[in-house]
Amino acid sequence: MTRADDAILEFLLNEGNRPLIANPSTVEANIDYKISHVRRRLRALQEGGLVEYDDKDRGLYRITDQGCAYLEGKLDADDLEK
Repeated sequence: MTRADDAILEFLLNEGNRPLIANPSTVEANIDYKISHVRRRLRALQEGGLVEYDDKDRGLYRITDQGCAYLEGKLDADDLEK
């Protein structure tokens, strides 16, 4: 897990309100990382089960329950899917 991962998950969680569904460009516009890095980290977060990708909705990502649990400190990075 990286600082970028935390920033992405926190953005998608939308500060505890209704979680956002966003494409990589929207995420990049709202956090301080370049689009190529955001895309790479979103794929890694998807592989870890922290975000899900909806290819039917034009490449949108959303945080999963597991991603929320990680941000709440209920899930350790060592316990994530490899």
